[in-house]
Amino acid sequence: MKKIIPLVIIAALFVVNLISCNSSPSTGGDGISADSVTVIKGEAIFTQNCSTCHNFKQGSIGPQLGGVTDSMPVDWIRHFIRDPKKIIESGDARAALLFKKYKVVMPGFSAFSDDEVSSLIAFMHSHKGAHKRAGNYDANALSNPIKDTISLSNLVVDLTLVTQIPPSSDSGKLPLTRITKLDVEPQSGNSFILDLRGKLYKLQNNKPHVYMDIARLRPKFITEAGLGTGFGSFAFHPDFARNGLLYTAHSEVPGSGKADFSYDDSIKVALQYVLTEWKTGHPGADTFSGTSREILRINMPYIIHGIQEITFNNLVKPGKKDYGMLYVGVGDGGCVEQGYPFLTHSPEKIWGTILRIDPLGRNSSNGQYGIPFDNPYTKNQDKNTLREIYALGFKNPHRITWGKAGQMMVCNIGEGNIESVNMILPGHDYGWPIREGNFVLDPYGDLTKVYPLPANDSIYHITYPVAEYDHDGGWTAISGGYEYLGTTIPQLLGKFLFGDIASGRLFYIEMNDVKQGRLAEIREWKFTLNGKPLTFKDIAGNDHRVDMHFGRDARGELYILIKPDGKIYKLVSASSKGNWPRNRQQK
Repeated sequence: MKKIIPLVIIAALFVVNLISCNSSPSTGGDGISADSVTVIKGEAIFTQNCSTCHNFKQGSIGPQLGGVTDSMPVDWIRHFIRDPKKIIESGDARAALLFKKYKVVMPGFSAFSDDEVSSLIAFMHSHKGAHKRAGNYDANALSNPIKDTISLSNLVVDLTLVTQIPPSSDSGKLPLTRITKLDVEPQSGNSFILDLRGKLYKLQNNKPHVYMDIARLRPKFITEAGLGTGFGSFAFHPDFARNGLLYTAHSEVPGSGKADFSYDDSIKVALQYVLTEWKTGHPGADTFSGTSREILRINMPYIIHGIQEITFNNLVKPGKKDYGMLYVGVGDGGCVEQGYPFLTHSPEKIWGTILRIDPLGRNSSNGQYGIPFDNPYTKNQDKNTLREIYALGFKNPHRITWGKAGQMMVCNIGEGNIESVNMILPGHDYGWPIREGNFVLDPYGDLTKVYPLPANDSIYHITYPVAEYDHDGGWTAISGGYEYLGTTIPQLLGKFLFGDIASGRLFYIEMNDVKQGRLAEIREWKFTLNGKPLTFKDIAGNDHRVDMHFGRDARGELYILIKPDGKIYKLVSASSKGNWPRNRQQK
């Protein structure tokens, strides 16, 4: 099939041909340019600066923008782009409603020139309002899917600052870093920290040292426009000290290589995610040097929900069947939000799955990795089945970990309503995009709405979360999630700790309550920093996303990573006396 010209370009050219037969710029009665060059320039600005939070179909981190130029005056849009905080503080009704719903202030773009703002508005104007379903389809939509509030426990954990990762923001704007993962090389016990903008740091005496720079090693590496782009994840082979093997996932520009997993070329490729094996002859070195080989490459339809988790089960012992098996969390690539839900939720599709592969094997279709004989789909007779798949039905399997008793746990970032903790069973279907948590979702409809389960739900064979919460409190994305396996804080033993990326709120469930077919109670916990009661909103600043992530070291102790300033905190002690002020509210 021939390549299809992007729809926005066709629309812009069509408008130009209707208005003028020459190449001079044109504007409508509203003063918005309809010139194709201006629209294309605006598309580039939108992709670089806005697409991480907005699209033109569904609400996401921010509202969908389809039809915004028809519903709001151009001057209002122009001023809001430049200084949204000022508009909110002025008492503007629409701005106040947006802030109430999304709980975060959009960063201002005061540095944009008038021409850049005009181009951006022209591109937005080329996208009309999202399609509204006729009839009374939404009559059964649930306005408050989970009515029970999360209770505040009496658990208070004291944190201490361990280190601060150097800023990776060239502009100096927040977040200064994009740190998302702390993990270990299991045999040495050394901790490593990943910044999505391209660097892997090794902690030496609690000081970060650059161990690997993907941006330097891979010229086609991209880290813009954020969210699902960049240095997605890393994992040291459990025998790294002997074989020197390290695995990474990172994003590259479209067409950087031949994809092993692709789709019809009428759908745009926004980026490619690449899984790479690196080999060093000096496993104990402070800086990586060695060779690499590509394991697999996946086309992604949008810049969100890529490969943001790869890991080995480092709790399993040598000789066990899971030893040395690499788990890969593949997000749906934004295909549902972009209107392509048919790309996911199938054992024939790689998007929205967890893979289990043997990186030392070679029986895959591309001959670069192995498919374990005990994977759940290996005996499937359908030749189109992807036998790499271990489980499916995920939007964005954010973190894959194991509990002390061997439970495989995955936190799945939701869409408009539900964030979930899942216990993973091989071959099971976790529902996305026809389910979000324990609720029905219409993948072709309004993704901000969920519905009750049908009476005949059992025929769908969906495996539901073991814990979930909704967005009542403005929480927007789950940050997972580890069982505490350390020894210094006995009050945390048996608890699976997680939180919310945007708000910085902290939760736990009891691992004894984790049972398939029922929901464990989620409870909130608080922290002090060197004995002082704080919230992560205090630390990050109330106007900004907290961007919080968890990590676990070789001793099972837990850490919290914060993107805005690059600081890493360790959980050092706990009290069950509830000495965090009860009258202090989360900002």
